[in-house]
Amino acid sequence: MSASSKQGLRKPSIGITMGDPVGIGPEIIVQALEQEIVWEVCTPFVLGDIGIMKRAAELLHHQKPLQACHAGGEFDSRNEGINVVSLSHLDTDHIYYGKPNQQTGEAMVAYIREGIRLSLEGAIDALVTCPINKAAMALAGCRYPGHTELLAHETHAADYAMMLAGEKLRVVLVTTHHALREVPDLLTEERILSTIRLTYQGLKKFFGISKPKLAVAALNPHAGEGGMFGKEEETIINPGISKAREEGIDVRGPFPSDALFFFAAKGDFDAVVCMFHDQGLIPLKLLHFDDAVNITLGLPIIRTSVDHGTAYDIAGTGRANAKSLANAITMAAHMALWGGKKDFGGGG
Repeated sequence: MSASSKQGLRKPSIGITMGDPVGIGPEIIVQALEQEIVWEVCTPFVLGDIGIMKRAAELLHHQKPLQACHAGGEFDSRNEGINVVSLSHLDTDHIYYGKPNQQTGEAMVAYIREGIRLSLEGAIDALVTCPINKAAMALAGCRYPGHTELLAHETHAADYAMMLAGEKLRVVLVTTHHALREVPDLLTEERILSTIRLTYQGLKKFFGISKPKLAVAALNPHAGEGGMFGKEEETIINPGISKAREEGIDVRGPFPSDALFFFAAKGDFDAVVCMFHDQGLIPLKLLHFDDAVNITLGLPIIRTSVDHGTAYDIAGTGRANAKSLANAITMAAHMALWGGKKDFGGGG
């Protein structure tokens, strides 16, 4: 269902964090908010810095005005300009593309925290985040491996998982930003079961899939080959799958990952639960390098994000691709309509 599919629906309000002020975030926001499809499904606004946003708009020869707004106020929903809640006031004469510092780190963290606050208070229906720089976050005293961990901490989410989604493939990760040698020790039956549950619940609630079909990727080559190449499938992964099945979840595996993604991309499964970061992201980015969306499952708020980084090498050139961000915004709007707690009926 799209936001425009029913007459008279109030469009979801979507807050977009600007991300790293010296990355491509401001540029892709300008590009994404030039697309009519975004305005058809939601009322977007930016949590960021109006000076930085104006610099990006000038770079891209954006003709529509940038309007300073207040969080919780009324926003223009007619695609006649870009609504910006300015949370920092960086000096554009001394903030250089591709060169993060403590100031830019403090600013990007402030955007995220305000977005979380507005989401938890119900002032916005979903949060969309642009890419950040983890080293700059650390300079600002915010020591989290990434967005997902910060969001989980700030929203007090005990169980959460990262989903990466494109039109042909969705993957969900049991472990995320860890050294590969650490992964086997991090895998537990309960962690795998929790990820399966979050995936199943997320597909039902936010994607409108009444009976999701899930696949689980093996950790070892040939799914361990009966213990010859590793025993994690027998001792950890299979028990987690069995418990999920007992709960009525349609989940199968563990399948050797060298073949699984071919069948998943054909549509045999609605999502694949993967044991580690690159196991899921390599096939996902092969198919959806420019248009994939990052979704955090298990939070009490709706959060989507781009599936790429700050791209310092092209920041300030106007060459950044905004497709992932446009998809993240429209997906957030659809998730709000499918699974949001608010009533979107009646209003204009």
